[in-house]
Amino acid sequence: MRARPWAGGAAVAMLLAACASSTDAPAARPDAAPVLERVEQVQQQVDLWRNARSLGSAQAAAAQARLLITGPDIAGLESPAGIRSDVEQGLLPDDSDGPGLASSVADCAGPDLLGGTWDDQKQRWTILRTAIDEWGPDNNTFPSLPSHPQRVVGWATLTLGTTSLDRAREYSGHAQLHVDAARDALADCR
Repeated sequence: MRARPWAGGAAVAMLLAACASSTDAPAARPDAAPVLERVEQVQQQVDLWRNARSLGSAQAAAAQARLLITGPDIAGLESPAGIRSDVEQGLLPDDSDGPGLASSVADCAGPDLLGGTWDDQKQRWTILRTAIDEWGPDNNTFPSLPSHPQRVVGWATLTLGTTSLDRAREYSGHAQLHVDAARDALADCR
């Protein structure tokens, strides 16, 4: 009697299905939930920023996106007047010794989220402020920033300084790329 070639394939498929549905699969890390939630909050603000009907609305959403990443106390990146928020801790570490939400998943997050070590937190924010100051239409300094959330902060800061709704929307498109990269960096934390 000849063996049926498909029988082995069916057995392998059944075995793989059984393994995939095993209750031994690792659960999502509980410390990743607040980080994932924060990235989604940033995403919501980028959506508002991109779809804003007025420059003021675009800037308000950009300011909120920035605040969700930086937290309330980064020198030179404080919320503009009139922007209120209950954000107490940013996604990224602050500029002194406070951890950011993402610090809890540094061991599983890809390099695009934190962009390496935050041993010198003040320096990491100085690097960002310098990139913002040196940015120009012919000198995009943001690709040199090691953290994708920091790049979102850069585009949000440019939005706060523009007088053009079209330019603000353009900047939101750049920010979106970096929100996507931050989300992807958390793939191994789920």
